[in-house]
Amino acid sequence: MQRVIERILNLLAFLLTVGRPVTAEEIRTTISGYGQATDEAFHRMFERDKDLLRRLGIPLELAPTDGWQVEHGYVVDPETYALPDPGLTDDERAALWLAAEVVRMGGQVAAPDAIFKLGGAPVTGSGEPLAAALSEGSDDLGTAFLAIAERRHVLFGYRDKPRRVAPYGLVHRRGHWYLVGEDDDRTKVFRMDKATDVRAGGHPGVFERPEGFRAADAIPGAPWEAGAEDLTAKILFDPAVAWWARRQIGNRGSTAETPDGSLLATIPVANPEAFIGWLLSFDDAAELLEPTELREQLLALVRGEV
Repeated sequence: MQRVIERILNLLAFLLTVGRPVTAEEIRTTISGYGQATDEAFHRMFERDKDLLRRLGIPLELAPTDGWQVEHGYVVDPETYALPDPGLTDDERAALWLAAEVVRMGGQVAAPDAIFKLGGAPVTGSGEPLAAALSEGSDDLGTAFLAIAERRHVLFGYRDKPRRVAPYGLVHRRGHWYLVGEDDDRTKVFRMDKATDVRAGGHPGVFERPEGFRAADAIPGAPWEAGAEDLTAKILFDPAVAWWARRQIGNRGSTAETPDGSLLATIPVANPEAFIGWLLSFDDAAELLEPTELREQLLALVRGEV
């Protein structure tokens, strides 16, 4: 049973983070627990696992993997899977946090994962560490949650620059926590594991969160849009991959087809590392034309200099 639970959790985590429909064969070769099975055994296992996920209320659906809809894969929409925002106030979240801290289940401190999903709350004065598996940076997350709840500025270093942000919320996407807030009169998104020396500053109540603001809405759909940089990349895609590049870029930039069928794209880039990772997926069928600093960063990575 333990192995079944582990396999189900691995499957769900993969479907929630991959961001695209995946075929049964890709699942078989990627998820631990399926790879050693024969074709017949894998089919039986996977059918049972799909049925279990659906009985648990997880919206597992089939969707086309390409524009021609020839091949289909499995996908779980994170927005459909997530609980709706109950619209709790800061005081209500603080009260819920306190209740979770004092309740013991089987002698254990109640894990605060559910509180985090409801928007966070101030850390209480009990001195007990956070029990959620947040990996590195849990102290920084606690500081950020406190600043959000008390409407205090949060100060930190980010890409070698000091930041002073009015924090509006924290969002977990694609395996990372992102801080959404106002910096230099603009709403920006910062990946928390990239922030250094995180601390709350100033007095409580120094800013007002915009009415109706939802931090989740500020997280871009593409990984390269979630960051604090302000670059504009120009890329030339070969004709063979132009259709796929155009589909992935969507309305996130401007595109123009050249006479030979290539695609010239101009894309705003806020996260250079994520953008380079995406561009490398096209192998040698995409050429980064500018800016120079981003092109040099890409070349250094390809040469193994970083």
